[in-house]
Amino acid sequence: MNMPQALEGRSHSFVAVAYVDELPLSWITPLVKESKTTPHELRAALPERGEVFAFPFGALVFRDVEPKVRDAFLASLHARHPRLVPDLVREEFAVFERPGTRVGLAEGRLVVDRMSASRAAVVALIVAQSAAMETYERIVEDLFGRTRTLVGQLERRGVMPLRTRLLHRFIGEAVGRRSEVLSTLHLLDKPDATWDDPAMDRIYDDLRAEFDLGDRFDALESKLRTVQDALELLLGVARDRRLVWLEVAIVVLICLEVVLGLVR
Repeated sequence: MNMPQALEGRSHSFVAVAYVDELPLSWITPLVKESKTTPHELRAALPERGEVFAFPFGALVFRDVEPKVRDAFLASLHARHPRLVPDLVREEFAVFERPGTRVGLAEGRLVVDRMSASRAAVVALIVAQSAAMETYERIVEDLFGRTRTLVGQLERRGVMPLRTRLLHRFIGEAVGRRSEVLSTLHLLDKPDATWDDPAMDRIYDDLRAEFDLGDRFDALESKLRTVQDALELLLGVARDRRLVWLEVAIVVLICLEVVLGLVR
């Protein structure tokens, strides 16, 4: 008996694991036998089944890999690099391959007429970017909350503490995170593979809309800009207070010199 048309085909699963820090592709090479590596990604087939994609902005994507195989791979990577700690984000996405169908999204999954290597790479990239985006959203939200705390202290006291070492460290952390986030999120540009397949452009646009990458990117940029403006204000207030105390010290020294001259 023939299967219903709606059930014919093959399902592909993409599971992304995001890391808080960057992921050097050279760390993945020892864990696979053969890999195709470019400056922006690594792709390798796994002996058991499926394949793994690695991206230097801090994400791994497993395609059609059993959970126990995926967990063993992650455990091996962590054993080699204990400081590389995965975030809690695990993005999952399904692609249904059915010959003769029209490419598009249906019920939260992508439907394609065939799953080529370039299409799998584009899907993996989008899923990885979505997972990394959620990680950066948490990081930026933390920076945003800590900045609001400092602004609240300024609002209550009207001044900033004279000891600005902690403020300077926080500013350094915020600037570093901002550069990291923006450099990563600017990788959301359309990959070159979309020009090789007429349907790839539609797949790319559909996936970006499904994961809402454009609006999330704009929201992150807005929060980062707010954090930067607030920190510049706090640093200016702290600098002004120090300048006031410096001027007071200079006036006191001048007065002391005048008094000593009169005594002599």
